[in-house]
Amino acid sequence: MIRSKSRIYGGKLIAMITLVDALSSCWFGYCQGVFAGVLVSENFKLQFPETLDANVSGITSSCFFIGAFLGSIMAFIVGDKLGRRKTIALGLLFNLVGSTLQFASWYLPQMIIGRLVNGFGIGLTSTTTPVFLSECAKPHLRGKLVSIGASSNVSMFALANWISYALYSQDGPFQWRFPLAFQVSFFFMITPFLLLVPESPRWLLLAGKELDALDVLSRLAGKDVPIDDGQVTSEFRSIKVAIDLEREDRTPLMDVLCFRDKTHNFRRLILSCGTQFMQQFTGINALGFYLPTLLTQNVGFDQQMSRLIAAVNGTIYLVSAFGSLVFIDRFGRRKLMLSGAMLMGLCHLIASLCLRESEIDISKRKIMGNVTTAMFIVYHCIFGISWASVPWVYSAEVNSLGWRTRGAAAATATNWLGGFVVTQFTKVGIDNLNWGLYLIFAAICFCCYPVVLLFYPETSNRTLEDMDHMFIQNPSIFVLGKPDMTHKSRPLSCMDAEAERIAQV
Repeated sequence: MIRSKSRIYGGKLIAMITLVDALSSCWFGYCQGVFAGVLVSENFKLQFPETLDANVSGITSSCFFIGAFLGSIMAFIVGDKLGRRKTIALGLLFNLVGSTLQFASWYLPQMIIGRLVNGFGIGLTSTTTPVFLSECAKPHLRGKLVSIGASSNVSMFALANWISYALYSQDGPFQWRFPLAFQVSFFFMITPFLLLVPESPRWLLLAGKELDALDVLSRLAGKDVPIDDGQVTSEFRSIKVAIDLEREDRTPLMDVLCFRDKTHNFRRLILSCGTQFMQQFTGINALGFYLPTLLTQNVGFDQQMSRLIAAVNGTIYLVSAFGSLVFIDRFGRRKLMLSGAMLMGLCHLIASLCLRESEIDISKRKIMGNVTTAMFIVYHCIFGISWASVPWVYSAEVNSLGWRTRGAAAATATNWLGGFVVTQFTKVGIDNLNWGLYLIFAAICFCCYPVVLLFYPETSNRTLEDMDHMFIQNPSIFVLGKPDMTHKSRPLSCMDAEAERIAQV
C-alpha cells in the first residue's frame, strides 16, 4: 500500500493543525478582550447612547456568549456528521460575517446581531479545533499542543487591551471601529492552513473511511512512513477496535442519561462541562470584560490609567498562560486545577477585604486600591497557568470517540452560557454589591477544590482510547484514593488493554 503524495507530514503537519487551533483561539481571545475598550470609547457611547444603561451595556457585551452557546449546540448536532474541517470552515464563515456587521454598525440592533453571528461562529470553532488537534496529536504532546491554543487566546486578549490603550487619545469612530475591524484579518490567516491539513484520522475511522484514516496516520507518523508500517497499523488497530467495541456496547440514550452504559459517557460529559462551568464562575470574564470599569469605579483610577493597567495585566496574563505549556504535562490536569482554585480564591478574598477596608476608611483608599489591583494581576497570572488551559484540554480528552464532539460541544456551550451570565450581571454586581462581588467569586473558587479532588480523574499521559478502559474499570463517581484514576503516569492496566486491542485485529 502506498501513501498519498504530500509534502506536509510528521511534525510539520502537526504544527499546521496546531496553528489552525491556535489562530482560531486567537480570534476567540480577541473577541473576549476587544469589547472592554470599545464600551468605554467616547464616540461609541455617542453612537450608541443606549449602552449608558448598565443592563443594555451588559446585553451588548454578553449577546456574544449567547451566539457562541448556540454555535456550540450546533456543533453538538452536526459536528460528527460534517467532520472536523467542515465544521471549522462553517464557523469561520459566520465569524467573517459577524465581524463585518460589527465594525460597520450604525445602529445598536446591527451591533447586537453582528455580535450574535460572530459568537455563533466562535462557538463552532472553539468547540471543534481542540478536538481536531487532540485527535491528531500524540499523547505525550497533546496537553502542550492544545494548551498552545488556549495560550494564543490570551495573547490576543492582551493585544486587544493594548490596542484599546493605544487608541485612547483618538477622537471619532476610529477609536472603536478599527479594533472591531481587525478581527477580519484572522479569517485570512486561518483559512490557508485549514485548506492544507487533512481530516482527523479518528473521525475518518468513525465515518468508515479506513484507507483515508491509515493514510493520515502515516502522514502524521513522519516522512516516507508507509501506511503498512508497524507503528501506523498498531495505532490504527487500537483506534478501530475501540470504536468497534463502543459501537457493540452502544446503549439507548435514556440508559446513557441514567448512567447505565459501562463507558459512562454522560458522566464524562458532565465532568467536561464542569471544568468549563468552574472556569467561568471563578470570575475571569468579570475581570476580562470589565477590568477598566472595575479599576475606575471600585478602585478609583482615571480612565487612561485603568486602560494602561488592563493592558499590562493582559501582558502578564499572556506570559503566565504560555507558562502552562511547561506545567500541564509535568504536573497533570488535576494538580493544576486544585492549586489554581485555592490560589485564585485567596486573590478574590484579599481583593474583597481590601475594597471593604477602603470603604470603611477613605484615607486608606489608595493603598487598598493598589493591593486590590495587585490581586487582580496575580489572579490572572494563576488563572493563566492553570484554569485558562486545562478545561479546554480536559474536555477534548475525557470523552469517548463517539461522544467526543458532543462532549466538547456541551462543555463549550457551558463555557459560553456561564460567560453570558457572568458578563451580563457583573456590571450590576459592581454597582450594587461592590466588594461583596469578589467575595462570591472567592467562595466559588474554594468550592472548586473538593469537587476536583473527589470527582475528576487524571487524563494526562493517556491515549484517548485509554479513557474508556479507565471508566469501565472504575465505575464509581469518586476517584480519590484510586491511583489508576489520579496518578499522572499512564497506568499499567491501560498499556495491557491497548496490547489486547491491537492483538484482536
